[in-house]
Amino acid sequence: MDRLSDTPQTAANSAATLAVDPVTMTTTTGILTIDLDAIVANWTRLKSQGVPAECAAVVKADAYGCGITPVTRALWKAGCRTFFVATLDEARAVRDVARTAVIYVLDGFFPNSGPTFAEIDCRPVIGDATEFAEWESLRKITGRQNAAAIHIDTGMNRLGFSIAEAEALLPRIHAGNHGITLVMSHLANAELLGDPMNGRQVAAFRDIASRFSGVAASLSNSSGIFLGSQFHFDVLRPGAALYGVNPTPEADTPMLPVVNLKARIAQIRQIERGQTVGYGATWTARRPTRLAIVTAGYADGYFRAAGSVDNRRGAEAVVAGKRCPIAGRISMDLLAIDITDVPPHAVRRGHMATLIGDGITVDHLAHHAGTIGYEVLTNLGRRFTRVYVGEAD
Repeated sequence: MDRLSDTPQTAANSAATLAVDPVTMTTTTGILTIDLDAIVANWTRLKSQGVPAECAAVVKADAYGCGITPVTRALWKAGCRTFFVATLDEARAVRDVARTAVIYVLDGFFPNSGPTFAEIDCRPVIGDATEFAEWESLRKITGRQNAAAIHIDTGMNRLGFSIAEAEALLPRIHAGNHGITLVMSHLANAELLGDPMNGRQVAAFRDIASRFSGVAASLSNSSGIFLGSQFHFDVLRPGAALYGVNPTPEADTPMLPVVNLKARIAQIRQIERGQTVGYGATWTARRPTRLAIVTAGYADGYFRAAGSVDNRRGAEAVVAGKRCPIAGRISMDLLAIDITDVPPHAVRRGHMATLIGDGITVDHLAHHAGTIGYEVLTNLGRRFTRVYVGEAD
């Protein structure tokens, strides 16, 4: 069933509602469609890949731009019971729709944040001794049996205890009543199947995690799930793969596409051979050319770097069922598509061009923009109407 959410900037805080109304359909400059059933299918695929480990879901950054509320609701209904977020605001959004879920906050335990963790009933992912001491102090003062995760750095050199620092926690763990429910680390190069760093990290993590007696362990992100069962441990933490990003870029994607982006054609114009298009005059027509000027640009998350210049072909779009190249640089609000090979009767002003979908994936766009699918997803459609397809209730 088709559903429409709010405007894009507030989608994190609301569920999908009813089908697109006719006024919105004729006035919106673009439509970002998010397939909740595809997200659930991707979660189910990842879960089956990692049996018997529990499959959690990472829904930080507004569920990678797909809407934390409808995505969490759909995954909760499908059976997901553990969620990872980055911030307390995100934890609150998850708690609002998943009343008994286990929620871990990856950014850790900030000073004076204890009351909010207690109110939301979520768990910090603790990464250094100062955080751990403050969290333990809070437990003693309040008498609450608050839970937390321990993050151990095995090579990312981002957040986390060093191995030696984690070893120093072991007497406290062995003493019991410690409140630690998960020990975790993060893979740096999991998308590269043969990278030796993966082996080093899993060996280091297996050694230290085994010494946290009785505590569940988690290492695999989306790509890590496909490295083999030795990486799975007790809890899987897929993120980008849930939303259609390829977790195995060295092979065909095992995930279903989730997002579809269409933007409106504002004008169709004819230019002559030798004329240029866009800022910097970086693209020159090599033949008489028809252009569709489309109402999307880098302000909508369609990156400027995805445009075409004379010596480099950029991204593509689908117009009237045909793949067409972007012509020239992407502007803030507009882009140009070379539709010369589309029959004139098949396209007119007001029609929609597909920028993601119909075979053009988030990863394809990311490639042309010189970035990754994660960045594309989390920037998409800030001014577009957002539509949810699938069951969100």
